[in-house]
Amino acid sequence: MNTPTLLRALPADRRQRLMSLARDVSFPPGTRIFDEGARADRFWIIRTGSIALDTHVPGRRRAVIEILGPGELVGLSWLFTPHAWHLGAMTVTPMRAHEFDAAAVHSLCDADPPLGQAVTRWAGEVLAHRLRSTRTRLLDLYAPYGAGSAV
Repeated sequence: MNTPTLLRALPADRRQRLMSLARDVSFPPGTRIFDEGARADRFWIIRTGSIALDTHVPGRRRAVIEILGPGELVGLSWLFTPHAWHLGAMTVTPMRAHEFDAAAVHSLCDADPPLGQAVTRWAGEVLAHRLRSTRTRLLDLYAPYGAGSAV
């Protein structure tokens, strides 16, 4: 991924404030972390392991959009209304992560506008990357051969 990790993007004092809200969690491989459409009330920053972001495709099995690893954000939907997951996520390997409660992070960001701006900018960069990845992956899987070539 070409976007900076949040923990590197924040100044040390703000990073410390955000990390004070983190809870360390771990998941075995094959654990469904969330499903599309479910309530998005938290997010994770991967410490170790990997997770697959996927999307439901009617009449087919889930399409894996991207595999995320250490330092990467799992979950963006907590930040934006209607706070429902747009993708699903399942662990590929054992995963350890920092888990954040969305309401607590929203409150912290409201109380500290520069922190809120940094979190929003970072999430926007991640979101832009994920949209490109999703489009590319779905075209790879489902577009007719040569559909993307110039006419």
